[in-house]
Amino acid sequence: MSFTLRCCAFVGLVCLSLAGCAPVATPAAEGRSPAPATPTAQPATDVEAIRQLILLEGQGVVRQDLAGLTNLWAPEAVITDAKHTPDQSADDARWPGRDAICQRYTVLVFPANPAVNSPTEIAIAIDGDRATAVSTTRIGQEVSPGGDRWSFVKREGRWWITELTYNLEPE
Repeated sequence: MSFTLRCCAFVGLVCLSLAGCAPVATPAAEGRSPAPATPTAQPATDVEAIRQLILLEGQGVVRQDLAGLTNLWAPEAVITDAKHTPDQSADDARWPGRDAICQRYTVLVFPANPAVNSPTEIAIAIDGDRATAVSTTRIGQEVSPGGDRWSFVKREGRWWITELTYNLEPE
């Protein structure tokens, strides 16, 4: 083997060795947030997975975690404000799809800066890969005794929020 060929081989081995020592570029090191983990990865039951989604939505609102909140909603999801007239859908405000839902959080929810968003008395009904839930919700000092109505779908082994309707109690 010629001297030049041996030098090239040596330099190549050194480069490969040093490449293993180089710092790994992580999203955090590059100033980006890491990709969110699936929030329903390990619940023991479907009821627990759905309960976890509802709780994570409330925690995400308080933390103003738009990326985490986005990861809870199915692409076709809808949020509806029933405006305290649950029997009159004509006056409802609706946010269809993830983009509109994210805009709602950013423009309407986050500026209110809620310190508490905790659902209580969650009643969950599961029918195959679909589920519904009703919860009483406390946001700051406001309590919604009429409840929030949720819908969910299970796809690829995890549950997604497909619908939230709030302000169901008449004024």
